[in-house]
Amino acid sequence: MAGRQAVKVYLDLVSQACRAVLIFLKDNKIPHMVENTAIRKAQQKTPEFTKLNPMQKLPVLEDNGFVLTESDAILKYLATAYNVPDHWYPKLPQKRARVDEYTAWNHANMRTHISFIFLQEVLLPFMGQPTNPEKLKKVLADLDGTLDKLENMFLKNQAFLCGDDISLADLLAVCELMQPMCSQRDVLKDRPKLLSWRSQVQSALSDSFDEAHSVVYQIREVHG
Repeated sequence: MAGRQAVKVYLDLVSQACRAVLIFLKDNKIPHMVENTAIRKAQQKTPEFTKLNPMQKLPVLEDNGFVLTESDAILKYLATAYNVPDHWYPKLPQKRARVDEYTAWNHANMRTHISFIFLQEVLLPFMGQPTNPEKLKKVLADLDGTLDKLENMFLKNQAFLCGDDISLADLLAVCELMQPMCSQRDVLKDRPKLLSWRSQVQSALSDSFDEAHSVVYQIREVHG
């Protein structure tokens, strides 16, 4: 798109949603600028940022004066507005609906469990606050059921969650499932089918995956 300015994204790569946005931008070579916004320093709560996003959450996209929040919306906008391969967010209605089905499910299921685990195993200890081992045990059990659905309802016998090629569904899912690695917890370790899927997603994303997850690897070392 000649003459179009680079998009600007406000990110903190500790956030799984922010990592998904950065990986998509890099993998599809969409010109972009990153405004690092540290949640640990409450930079998303400054007056300037609050004008941009009154919800005070990341990620946020600015594209030539157009401001968008929510990673799901941002990824679908980028996939639609920029010339990216169709497999990310297919134009065929039924194929696109499969991606939408996963992304709608992801937020209330995978995201909820994974975020609680990160809170209990990383954030609260970092802040010196007490954790809730009993609640963590229950959430891990709930996550196990969620992973059953990921494997049996979405992945089934396909290479990727929505078919034979990588899509936004895989990108959002893999970034979620990498989050517990911060506390050296691999929630897929006893699930060979999902481990194989994760490896395929990593291979498809190549360098952009490791670049975006470098902060996860750093936090994991601290917890080692």
